[in-house]
Amino acid sequence: MSDLEAHPTEALCEPSPGPGPVAELYPAREVPLGGVRGVYVERTLPQRDLPTVGAWCFLDRFGSPTVTQTGASPDILPHPHIGLQTVTWPLDGRIRHRDSVGSDVEIEPGQLNLMTSGRGIAHSEFAVPGAPAGNGLQLWIALPGTATGVEPHFEQHRELPVYEQPGLRATVLIGSLGGVTSPAHAYTPIVGADIVLDPGAEVRLPLASEFEHAVLVIEGSLEVEGIELTAGPLLYLGTDRAELRLSTAAGAHFALIGGASFTEELVMWWNFVARSHEEIVDAREAWEAHDTNRFGGVAGHAHQERIPAPPLPPLRLKPRKRATGGDRH
Repeated sequence: MSDLEAHPTEALCEPSPGPGPVAELYPAREVPLGGVRGVYVERTLPQRDLPTVGAWCFLDRFGSPTVTQTGASPDILPHPHIGLQTVTWPLDGRIRHRDSVGSDVEIEPGQLNLMTSGRGIAHSEFAVPGAPAGNGLQLWIALPGTATGVEPHFEQHRELPVYEQPGLRATVLIGSLGGVTSPAHAYTPIVGADIVLDPGAEVRLPLASEFEHAVLVIEGSLEVEGIELTAGPLLYLGTDRAELRLSTAAGAHFALIGGASFTEELVMWWNFVARSHEEIVDAREAWEAHDTNRFGGVAGHAHQERIPAPPLPPLRLKPRKRATGGDRH
């Protein structure tokens, strides 16, 4: 799970101000991955005015039917990560994941795949021969400062808990929803769920009111707090909501993400989440130097089979501030 833009932008994400309940639509943008491969995804996080939702700092939809440009199979050679957890949630198709801590697994729909980079990890992702490339969601969770130095590790959860009420079924990927808790290890208060609404359903979904939340429709359409929502944009809902009023005429499939407002500044660039420009520079130099103490090798790939880090921008960028009040969409 990767950000392989050829010219990634450095962004400093300031702490969330905790806006209270809001309803803001943030459009998806098509982003090319890997340059010449011509693979495109729909990205809804980070946004200029919304860099994070809780600790969620990155959200891509790959294989979306609404992407206007398509390309080759998204096989991705070994590349590095620091300071984050990657979440891969396939909706169909299969992906082979290999990493520098020895994992070699096939990722299938209905399974949560959680990789914690800590101080540094490398991994590759390839389509399984004979299987469709598929589509799904790829997300990052920023690690708090107390966990950025943890040993890298990988978890695969083949069975996940489900929260149900009439007309609604929610698979809890991480964190807790409606009293149901995922076994996945989280380092911050967070929630992520894959939710299906039956045709004609009208429900009230319980939420942790201290969290901020956002909704992304995967298929169909639904009404969220009176707002009609279809596949594509991210609906940001702010904080201070104890429940969410949902309804749909023909049925809907959507993702819910949320968490406690992240209180630490983050610098995100390429596949790195850090606290300063210097940390980014150090990680990039270690990757380019083939530093096996920082980023181990990935079995099955030759030493030279890897994605080089792009050049850093020549200047520091100014901090990216979350919009407030009249600056909001």
